[in-house]
Amino acid sequence: MHTNRISPARKILLWLPAALLLALLSGCGGVTLTNLTPASMPENPSQIYTFTLRVSKSTNTIPTTSILPHVILDGQSYDMKKSPVGEGLYEFEYQLPANRDDIGYYFLVNYSTETNNGSSSDEAYTEVAHAKIVRRYVLSLEVNRGPVGARISVLGRGFTPQDAIYFSGTRANTVYESPNSLSFYVPALESGKNYSVALNGTPGYSAVGTFHIDASSVSVFPTSLTLRTGERQTLTFTIPNASPPGGTLLDIATDAPESVIMPEVMVPQGQTSVTVNVEGGKAGAGSLFLKGFGSGEVTIPITVTAK
Repeated sequence: MHTNRISPARKILLWLPAALLLALLSGCGGVTLTNLTPASMPENPSQIYTFTLRVSKSTNTIPTTSILPHVILDGQSYDMKKSPVGEGLYEFEYQLPANRDDIGYYFLVNYSTETNNGSSSDEAYTEVAHAKIVRRYVLSLEVNRGPVGARISVLGRGFTPQDAIYFSGTRANTVYESPNSLSFYVPALESGKNYSVALNGTPGYSAVGTFHIDASSVSVFPTSLTLRTGERQTLTFTIPNASPPGGTLLDIATDAPESVIMPEVMVPQGQTSVTVNVEGGKAGAGSLFLKGFGSGEVTIPITVTAK
């Protein structure tokens, strides 16, 4: 019988992968670390943020009392405490220094393993992670449907007077109320459709939600005007239902801006109509256009003659 002998060099090559695998297992087989800290955290007035870690044992030879988790923040190690939420969970509350929006950190866990030969100490750690403090975010739309001109509130945090609401790219008339609240008037877009709503400002775009524009109608009396320069006449606008909280803005445009002088038209909250004065400017002819109502646009012809 002929037997092939394995050369010493080949023995080394066969042994190396097994040795490397054994080394890897011994270095990472004691505990498993799971970072449960969110990647982004809403800003809070206390500026205190919670870091959470789950430590799972892979063997019963590791006493739970020997597990000592730490979180490393800004180069400093802090002891973590057991969380009352569940077994194997540890937490640390960190008060963030002023003017910080990003926190780099990692977890380090010291533990012991009991064997027949005694106790040995070991450690495990995670990769460096980052938690971002979100100072501006949108919680919700007050409602997700309504007619053109309805005033709708948006709740959130970090709003500024420069913020504006957009409906699928069309800017809406936006009212800044406070850092935690703003509102907008539903723009004169085609009814019966859903529109994506976004907040745009210095920090960039933030998705708000989806809004459905419901069909509505408006009547105008009189249906046309003839004025002399400097003369005033009234126009009355009537909507079918009582105006919602915040009122209903009627978005009116004209193709004769030098001939027509009139204020912003707002149906007050709880009312169904509003009357405004229209003053004749320079002699000319044109129309007022009210979009988003009825078949899509209401037109009121206006003629202005010289005195």
